[in-house]
Amino acid sequence: MFEKTTWIKLPRNVLVGHGVLDDLGEAVGELYLTGRPLIVTSPTPDDIAGDRVRAQFDDPATAVVEEASFDAVEELKETAEAVDPGYLIALGGGKPIDIAKMAADHLGVGFVSVPTVASHDGIVSGRSSIPEGDTRHSVAADPPLAVVADTTLIADAPWRLTTAGCADIISNYTAVKDWRLARRLRNVEYSEYAGALSEMTAELLVENADMIRPGLEESAWVVVKALVSSGVAMSIAGSSRPASGAEHLISHQLDRTAPGRALHGHQVGVASIMTEYLHSGENGEWTAIRDALAELDAPTTAAELGLDDAELIAALTSAHEIRDRYTILQGGINEAAAVEVATATGVIER
Repeated sequence: MFEKTTWIKLPRNVLVGHGVLDDLGEAVGELYLTGRPLIVTSPTPDDIAGDRVRAQFDDPATAVVEEASFDAVEELKETAEAVDPGYLIALGGGKPIDIAKMAADHLGVGFVSVPTVASHDGIVSGRSSIPEGDTRHSVAADPPLAVVADTTLIADAPWRLTTAGCADIISNYTAVKDWRLARRLRNVEYSEYAGALSEMTAELLVENADMIRPGLEESAWVVVKALVSSGVAMSIAGSSRPASGAEHLISHQLDRTAPGRALHGHQVGVASIMTEYLHSGENGEWTAIRDALAELDAPTTAAELGLDDAELIAALTSAHEIRDRYTILQGGINEAAAVEVATATGVIER
């Protein structure tokens, strides 16, 4: 008897484009939410767009967060208990969105994602990334009820943040390959649809890398669409598998051993060059990944990440210890092999 079930949670409304921030109130109204909103933001996005958001709601409350941490989540929960909001609106980049996502999940209320930068696929996914000490936790939570991404704001965001978002999406190439490998060798549950969507999203950016440029709303449009698709793929899969493989393990290890040197997206981009080489060898698509990253002004070497060769090799050889997720790095890679991979791909020079 067939008894398999699945529950896919997706945003009800996704609004992307020029000036759509001013349609936020209407988009939220279509969700039939009740109660006052609590706007969760950080200083810069609050200065840029906070008043425009508040003007669209009656009696909104605002919480300004300074850092992404579990303490910040607890503080937001305390603020919310005093305010008694019907829902949360996360305005900004990774910090407000990740914190609001976790707090909303704990409080049992919905949240709306209003990104002002396109630096990661957390704007629509059902996962929060929260640092704690020398490590970073990926925590499951409900995805946003709606996403309102104004390309005017996103095009004006620092270019390095946009390139980090692009690199994060491009790394889906190797994440899906690791997922398929885990299915073949460990019988891990695999979704053909989620895998195909994630790959298509990465291809969208690789094929359009030469068209993505600073300050262009058309570029912001392409990047946001890709980030939304990546987040949807994770929701369909019910895990981060479509967008997180060995390349993310390497990045997580760098967060522990060399914190603050580079953005998450840039780290996984460089790591995906090497993991693609491990999957496919000299004739694989690692050169296409490297060339697309370079076209986007994203790092392609350890030096461009602010790392020395030894730090990169140490992360590559120990990344498999981060979590119990089967990837191409299962069992680890020794130092000599790591040096060979990093040198062959030009990530380090010898």
